[in-house]
Amino acid sequence: MRILAIESSCDETAAAVVEDGRNVLSSVVASQVEEHRLYGGVVPEIASRRHAEAITPVVTQALEQAKLTLEEIDALAVTYAPGLIGALLVGVNFAKGLSLSTGLPLIPTHHLRSHIASNYISNLELKPPFLCLVVSGGHSHIVMVEDYTKMKIIGRTRDDAAGEAFDKAARTMGMPYPGGIELDKVAEDGNPLAFKLLL
Repeated sequence: MRILAIESSCDETAAAVVEDGRNVLSSVVASQVEEHRLYGGVVPEIASRRHAEAITPVVTQALEQAKLTLEEIDALAVTYAPGLIGALLVGVNFAKGLSLSTGLPLIPTHHLRSHIASNYISNLELKPPFLCLVVSGGHSHIVMVEDYTKMKIIGRTRDDAAGEAFDKAARTMGMPYPGGIELDKVAEDGNPLAFKLLL
C-alpha cells in the first residue's frame, strides 16, 4: 500500500510517499526557519500563509521524487492535531480537496502518534510492545506502545515541553532561533562536572 502523507502542524510543510508503512519512497520538506528567525519564534499567521504557498509544490515534488502519479497512490494521510490551528487547516483542507477530487480514502493522523510511528521507519524490525519517549517542540511524553494503534500515556510534562524549554533558555542567553540546536552545540563544549546534581 502506498500512502501520500501531508504534514503542516507548525512551521514546515512536508509531504512523503510511504510504501507498506516502513519504506519511504520520497520525503520533501519546505522549511520556514529563516523567516521565523527574524521574530525569535514561530509566528502562527505567517506559518499558515507560507503553508498555503508551499503545499502544492511540496506534494507535487514528493510524487515526482517517488516516481509515482496520484493514480498509483492508495490513500492519503494528513496531520489533523495537535499543532497551530491555522497551519493544520491548510494541510487538512488541501488533503480533503485532494481526497474529494481523486476518490482516495483520507486518513486523519495524530501528530504525536506519528512521532512514535517514525520509529518503525528507522528500526525496521521494531514491533510493539515497547516504551517510547516523545520529545518534540511542544510535547514531552512517555508512552507505552501496547500495539500499533493502542497506546497509553505513562507520563508527560505539566508545563513546557523540552523543546520549548531549550528554545526559551537559548533566547534568554542571546542565541539565535531555533535555540535548541544552538544550545546543543554549546553544550558539546560544556563541563559535565560543573554542577553537582542531587537526586
